[in-house]
Amino acid sequence: MLSRLPEYIDPLHLADKRGELKGQIPVSDLDRLSDLLMADTGSVTVMLFFGRDGRLPKIEGEIEAELNLCCQNCLQTVVWPVKHTVKLGIVKTIEQANRLPDDFEPLLVEKDTVCLKEIIEDELLLTLPTYPKHQHNCLALHTDITNTDTKAATGQSHKKNPFSILANLKNTGES
Repeated sequence: MLSRLPEYIDPLHLADKRGELKGQIPVSDLDRLSDLLMADTGSVTVMLFFGRDGRLPKIEGEIEAELNLCCQNCLQTVVWPVKHTVKLGIVKTIEQANRLPDDFEPLLVEKDTVCLKEIIEDELLLTLPTYPKHQHNCLALHTDITNTDTKAATGQSHKKNPFSILANLKNTGES
C-alpha cells in the first residue's frame, strides 16, 4: 500500500485506465474535518478503484478511520470508527448528475484535475453523526461519580430538605 497519495488526480483518466489508489492521509491534513474533532491524530486509510460502468466513469472503494469526536452528553472524547463505502459517478454537468443510477453519488468535475483530499474529506464529513455520543450512558456515569464525591466530601448520606429553614422560621414566629 502506498504510504502517500497524490494531492491532485485526473479521475476521468484514472477511470479510463482502471486505476486504483491505496494509501493513507493524515487526519491533520483535512482542515475542515479537523475543526470538528477533539484531536486530529491518526490517519485515514483510502482504497479507491476507478473504472467505467458502461459509459459512466466511476469511483468505488472504501475509507476507514478512527476519529476523535466530542461526546454531546459528557463533552469527553469519543472514538468514532468510520468504515465508509464510496460509490461516486464522475459527471461534468448537473444533467449528467440527474441521470446517475440511484446507488451512485455525483462527483462534479469542472477541471481535468481534482484535489483527492477534498473528495476524501467530503465523504468523511457526510458520515459524521449530528450528535456523537458514547455507546454507554456516560452522562449517568459522570453524574453518579459527582454525587458520590460530593456525599463523601460533605459526609452526608441523606438529602437536606430545602424548606427546613422555613420550618425553623415558623417555630420561632409562634413563640
